[in-house]
Amino acid sequence: MTRRSTVRLSFALSAGALAVACSPDAPTMPKTGSEGFAERGVALDLIPPGQTIPFIPVATSATCSVGGRGGEQLVLPPGYVYTVVAKEGDGFANNADMNTVNETGPQKGRFLYRTHETTTNAGVSVTDLQTGVSHILVQRADWERFDGIVWTPWGTILASEEVNPSAQPDPDVPQATAGLVYEIDPNTGASVVRPALGSMAHEGIRFGKDGNVYMATDDDPGYIYKFVPDKKGNLSSGQLYALEITQDLGDRTGNGVWVALDRAAVQVNAVDEAAAKGATGYANTEDVEIGTSTGSDKRGNHTLYVASSGEDRVLAIDLDPPGNGAELVVTDYVRVGVNAPADFHEPDNLALDRSGNLYITEDPGGSAPSKTLGDDVWFAPFNPQSAAQSLPVQRFFSITDCNAEPTGLYMSISNKTLFFDIQHRGGDGADLSVGIQRLSDIDFNIASRQ
Repeated sequence: MTRRSTVRLSFALSAGALAVACSPDAPTMPKTGSEGFAERGVALDLIPPGQTIPFIPVATSATCSVGGRGGEQLVLPPGYVYTVVAKEGDGFANNADMNTVNETGPQKGRFLYRTHETTTNAGVSVTDLQTGVSHILVQRADWERFDGIVWTPWGTILASEEVNPSAQPDPDVPQATAGLVYEIDPNTGASVVRPALGSMAHEGIRFGKDGNVYMATDDDPGYIYKFVPDKKGNLSSGQLYALEITQDLGDRTGNGVWVALDRAAVQVNAVDEAAAKGATGYANTEDVEIGTSTGSDKRGNHTLYVASSGEDRVLAIDLDPPGNGAELVVTDYVRVGVNAPADFHEPDNLALDRSGNLYITEDPGGSAPSKTLGDDVWFAPFNPQSAAQSLPVQRFFSITDCNAEPTGLYMSISNKTLFFDIQHRGGDGADLSVGIQRLSDIDFNIASRQ
């Protein structure tokens, strides 16, 4: 998510106004006002009678314009609506990127946290979904391009820098030549750097059920990593591994192992160390996803999904393959020409729902006037017959701003809302934090008659 370079460092604090909109084919719902965000819909993965997926696919990418078409930011399937949860200037800066909520604790799901991918002064903002108020939780002058974010099992936040090389070295880790991971207290904003997780252009970051951390780096080649803490729940030290294919069954799929990396070397540059140890690279590995937060446990939380933007595919990594003696098995879960159409371009961010369906943003880059079609978000249906490959991929929705990209997919705990951000917008230029919901049949019929 570093394809564009526009940066506006505009932090402000005010109440976030909420607004509801929808596609031309869906009903308009009343505005919610400033009282907060309501999950009025039904689960996004609920399949209506007579359908095989939860929605009627959007046939083509949206014809786009600068700032959005006719004031609408998205083209959605019938029965779906979107809500602007927060807007740049209403408590957070531009380049809104990845999202998470507080997944544990007495108020779990109330607070939406997001990273900001600014070249300097990067930080984390938070929106109280109950009150609609957003504010900056923490920012620092030497933080660069915060991208990945994840809620830890013990109730803190990890936020990661997507830079290689780094232009602003951390004074506590002067040897690091690329981005680092920071552990942040969501109550106070206090932060601690975690160099044991490696110095690299960090993109996706997720916890496995085993307490290990899985990551990818947005480089070409990019590598896929596993971090095993020396003490579970303590990220101050541990062993970083990189994935290596040992039995290639075609284009770096097949059986593989986790290769141990030198603990000191990864704090300098984990990409260089992975290459030196013979790890397998993929072009621009972006986000990672695993069913341990708000997604599915249908695969036993053993499948790690990794988007390879530069190769138009999403990998599935079986972390616990049965019976073949391998540590892991890599397959093409989604790939153009196999189960994805030709206009499936540069997959970027990922999210799972409870039924095991995978949502995928694309980031092909470009802007008006050369760009005439908006970026899409795709839906890879759960395949009950095989964990190796999804059922045929469908277009879920499309954005209507030629200059923008969708980023930061995150499924709510209830599975009623798919949160994401619209980054690099044209028009007024303000990034948006958005939630997509599906109306119940009752709500849809009521809204249709208004």
